[in-house]
Amino acid sequence: MSTLTSKYQATIPRAVRDVLSLGAGDRIEFIIEGDAVSLRRALPANAELLALEATLAPEWGSEEDSTAYADL
Repeated sequence: MSTLTSKYQATIPRAVRDVLSLGAGDRIEFIIEGDAVSLRRALPANAELLALEATLAPEWGSEEDSTAYADL
C-alpha cells in the first residue's frame, strides 16, 4: 500500500520494486483495464526496432552478404 501525496505522487513499495527489479530512474508503465490498473517496467523506447532487427539479422548477416556489400 502507498499514500498519494498532494503532488499526486506515490512510493512504489519495496516488494513491488523487487519483483519488477526497479531502481531509481527506471521508467514504468500503467496499464488500465476497466477499473483496474497494472504496473510494469516500461519497455525501452527502441524495443520494437530491436525486435525487428533480431528477425532480420540472420537473413542479412551472412558472410556472403558482408563480402558482396563490402564496397558500399
